[in-house]
Amino acid sequence: MTTTAVIPSPARVWWLALRPATLAAAVAPVLAGTAVAVHEGGARPWAGLAALVVALALQIGVNLANDYSDFVRGADTPHRIGPLRASASGIVAPDRVKWAAIAAFALAGITGLALSLATDWRLILVGAACLLAAWLYTGGPRPYGYLGLGELFVFTFFGLVATVGTFYVQELRVTPLALLAGCGIGFLATSMLVLNNLRDIETDAAAGKRTLATRIGRGPTLVLLLVLVCAAFAVPIVIFVTRLAGVTIMAMHFAIPIAAVPVRTAFATRSGPELVVALKRMAGAELAYALLMTLGLLLS
Repeated sequence: MTTTAVIPSPARVWWLALRPATLAAAVAPVLAGTAVAVHEGGARPWAGLAALVVALALQIGVNLANDYSDFVRGADTPHRIGPLRASASGIVAPDRVKWAAIAAFALAGITGLALSLATDWRLILVGAACLLAAWLYTGGPRPYGYLGLGELFVFTFFGLVATVGTFYVQELRVTPLALLAGCGIGFLATSMLVLNNLRDIETDAAAGKRTLATRIGRGPTLVLLLVLVCAAFAVPIVIFVTRLAGVTIMAMHFAIPIAAVPVRTAFATRSGPELVVALKRMAGAELAYALLMTLGLLLS
């Protein structure tokens, strides 16, 4: 008896290309930055909403650009483990993926420009740096995602810049609490990339994609994952000890069991499908972390 492979529809391929699980990395910092703004004086909803559009568009742009660039550079082979990639699927033309990435970056740029002009024009420089860093992650002549610097990019732009930037457009200042919140979000966002690179460690190495995981090996990558998650949950302790918020900030620790599951999976197995599930659960942990931070700050 023979079975016929199910060919996904173009709509399904595009949906997978957006990597919906990673969109938590765009929502969480905006949520955290807005929560800090409310705690420290009052939020401006329109600015927070614009920041969310920028964050989501940037995340989608990065995902699509990565999809296209990995295909062009030969990193997405039939042996790759993980969700179907649009450019490599044979269903969607790679050039369409590239132009979709450009469109997402354009939306982020236009929205960010309008937000900067309405708040502080100097943010135009920050926005330009974000767009440049997003494209050069896997694009350009020497993509730094192939040089083991992806984790630094994620921590900086999807942690510190996204969180502190969201706070800044609402308060026009930077505070220690905003910086600490950005670090916490950044640690968990980075742990998602570490899980992703851990899953792809063999295929990336074979394709010459020198991620941090391929450079330091599986064991040290697992240690890095554990350190990042532990650092994230040390943040509310620092916030409380430094009296930047009340004891309710410790509610963030209710997310520990959620984050512990993907870490335990990473240490227990090398199975690609199980690590795919672990990555999705870490995305859920980051979102839960941001929601609990919001609750803790609102009750503080």
